Amino acid sequence: MKIELQRIATGFQGEFCYTHARGAAAPDGRAVITTQPLRLTGSDIFYGMRELASSDGGRNWSPIREVPELARRPFPGHPEWEIAMADATPFYHAATGKFLLTGSSMIYCNDEFIPDPRPRHTVWSVMSPDDGTWSGYRPLMMPHDPEETFFNAAAACSQIYEQPDGGLLIPIYFMTRAEAATPWQSCYRAAVMRCGFDGNELRFLECGEPLSVPEPRGLCEPSIIRHNGRFYLTMRNDKTGYVAAGDDGLHYSRPVEWRFDDGEELGNYNTQQHWISGGGRLFLVYTRRAGNNGHVFRHRAPLFLAEVNPDTLRVIRSTECIAVPERGARLGNFGCCRIDEGESWIVVSEWMQCDGPLGPANWERCMSRGSDNSIFIARIRF
Repeated sequence: MKIELQRIATGFQGEFCYTHARGAAAPDGRAVITTQPLRLTGSDIFYGMRELASSDGGRNWSPIREVPELARRPFPGHPEWEIAMADATPFYHAATGKFLLTGSSMIYCNDEFIPDPRPRHTVWSVMSPDDGTWSGYRPLMMPHDPEETFFNAAAACSQIYEQPDGGLLIPIYFMTRAEAATPWQSCYRAAVMRCGFDGNELRFLECGEPLSVPEPRGLCEPSIIRHNGRFYLTMRNDKTGYVAAGDDGLHYSRPVEWRFDDGEELGNYNTQQHWISGGGRLFLVYTRRAGNNGHVFRHRAPLFLAEVNPDTLRVIRSTECIAVPERGARLGNFGCCRIDEGESWIVVSEWMQCDGPLGPANWERCMSRGSDNSIFIARIRF
């Protein structure tokens, strides 16, 4: 296995930084990275989506450009509110040859979150292969019930899977309206949706069995992969990451904590993890407590890569390596995409917020260790 690191400068000047950089690529060399600005004096205050495009398999990239169709816009029925697409992941859909972007809705008033309970939806957009423009993002229509099970439900930061027939398995996490009134005291449930996609419309078909744990905020930001005929789901929790396995993509074993093969806890917490497969092996990409990264918010850098034993669901410690190095900023909001059997990408941007009061002194602490809001592509070759 070989890791080749590519850096893309973003021209960081303070006040805002690019976050949630994730990528996807088509067999013909077309590739896209999506990202979005974040206000550094707030918490998760996101603005309209941006993109970088490539026609040569990611060797050269366009400048970062705004996507008008994916901008903030007024929320229907509440002219004082704005809705944004966030936590987005692009995906190349082989059956239709189109790029699909899935993410979460965020609702703001006066550039801050509206009060709880906040509704949240999976939102999606499709890129036209003719001119590279995106459709305006739309909510995925979900089932309704008296408990409003999917009141706060989204495919946020999720790695998805395309079935042989072109159907999609899309992980989500969700809370009812009642639970969303006190989200920090409630527990999210994670599940996998089966969806249909014909290149123009994304449709909900069914939802698999929900998973949760009685730890703070439950399970969220799930990601799925299929390896050697089985499905694997990795999930975020405030205290530790979790993993589960199943045969059909919708039903899974009881979630267990991520551990190394010697039994020690992995050390990942309150941060997403994602999958890579190649060379007949299964890999996890993650952050963790490492003894020398306590200055990084929630120990969210560097990005580690290690092989997973698919039978024991444990990380093989001897295979662990650093895929994207730590330079003072956090790297915990990232994406993984498969190019082919011999290559996968990890795409991430340096998130320029540290612990402590927000403001110029905060992002300058990130910069003092070398970070500058760069976007990194780690090409993993097998």
